[in-house]
Formats: sequence, C-alpha cells, structure tokens
Amino acid sequence: MSLLNIQTLRAFTTARRTTWGPFLAVFPEVNVGRYQHTDLGSESQYDRLYRGHIRTNPFQRVLLAVGSGVTALQDPYRHDMVAVLGETTGHLALMKLRDRMKSDLEGYSILIERPRIRLSTLDLSHMRTLPDGSLGREYLRFLEDNQVTPDSRADVKFVDSEELAYVMQRYREVHDLLHTLLGMPTNILGEVAVKWFEAAQTGLPMCILGAVLGPLRLSGRRLQPLVTSLGPWALRSGRRARCVLSVFYERRWEQSLESLREELDIEPPPLMLRTARRASPPDS
Repeated sequence: MSLLNIQTLRAFTTARRTTWGPFLAVFPEVNVGRYQHTDLGSESQYDRLYRGHIRTNPFQRVLLAVGSGVTALQDPYRHDMVAVLGETTGHLALMKLRDRMKSDLEGYSILIERPRIRLSTLDLSHMRTLPDGSLGREYLRFLEDNQVTPDSRADVKFVDSEELAYVMQRYREVHDLLHTLLGMPTNILGEVAVKWFEAAQTGLPMCILGAVLGPLRLSGRRLQPLVTSLGPWALRSGRRARCVLSVFYERRWEQSLESLREELDIEPPPLMLRTARRASPPDS
C-alpha cells in the first residue's frame, strides 16, 4: 500500500492558525515514492494516480475532512482548507458530475482533451480586443476588477481517481467564469449567491455547506436581498441549467454572455452588485 507523503502534507499545511500536531500524528513518516499507473481502462480501478496525488485511507480522509472543515468555517478565505474539504467529501458528487459530462458531447470532449484555464493558456491580448458583452472580454474584466487570477486555484491532491480529480480541477477553474456568467462580484454576498448556484448545480457537499453557512456572515441589510431575490434566482438557475462543467469556455470567448446564458438556461441576475476588491475564496 502506498503511504502518505508527510513532507508534501506539511508543506501544504504551513502557516496554520491552529495547532496541527495531533492531525499530523496520524500520518506515517515516509520517503518520497513514485506511484505506478495500473489498468487505466477498468471502471473499478481507483489507483489511477496523477501528479501531486496523495493517497489516503478512510480514517485519514475523515480526519482531513473534519480538520479542514473546522478551519474553513473559521476562515472561509483559507483557500487551502476549502480545497481539502472539497476533495475529501465530494466523491459521489464528482462521479455524478463526471457522468453528466460524459453524456454531453461537449462535456465528453473536455474529459478527453483535459483543457486547463491558466494565465499561460489564455490569450489575454486577444481577449482585450473582444467586444463588451462577450464572454472573453467580460471574464477578463472580472479578473481585473476583482484582482483575481485563475492561477490561484490549487491543484487537486486527495481525490483517488485521475478522472475525478480532473472533474474537481475543472470545477475550480470555471468558478470565476461562473461569477462572470452570474454577474456576481467576489464580495461576501456575491460569493454566497454563487455558492447557492453551485450547490444546486453540482451537489458537492462543500458547496452545500458554504450555501448553508455563508448567510450567517451577512448583515441583515445584505441578507434581505439574498433571501428575497438572489437566493431563489441562484437555486432556480442552478437546478435547471445545463451542466456548467460541460461547456468548452476556451472555444467560446467570442460568444456573448447573453446568448450563453440563454443556451445554458441561466436567467440574468435580478440585482447588480458592486465589484469587491478582495480575492475570491475558491472551490472554490
């Protein structure tokens, strides 16, 4: 059995605000090893490892889920802990998302080609020349106005399937595109509205938890529009929209936001929120 690389985990859990001694104690000290790929064609095979993968046993996954969940609740801007929580609790939801992608021609091509949304893969110069209202121009505007970058999305580590790991990675990398499609900034109200959409759309426990607990961080003045308009709109759109992971956004930069929303069956936002000047909690 492959063991957890404690050095990688320690690097991953640096700058903690809480004491992680008991948490780290359950992970054995091991040398760095190279994982072997086995039968990649078998549906029952979950050893399809990938670069950066850290294998865990059930007990370790539970401990990771609880520890990351507690930390993420204390500070939703702890991107690393939100990422671990999503990976250790999302297996069933990821399987359903993968199956939805496979049943969609465009989604299937994404699973085959494995595109990545990174600054290195984006033609920013071309995107700046696109007309206002196009997906590419508005996505770039979102990144610039909110001072965020797709490169901030952490690589998946704790998903024990190469294919499902890519589905999780794709979810993370389209998160900012969902902000663009939904017209939501990265302030708390905008993030909660996106989480409500993602919870209904993906079924990921991390998104459901964020949707339930996120409103607790809102003032009464901000809670009112969430309950009366933004929340119902986000849930309705998330439930009925086409799978947002099955869209090859990289081939649609020239498409207008309006037509893409119509294609995906996403209503325009009922409210326009002011842009925030803080980085987005992902996976976020």
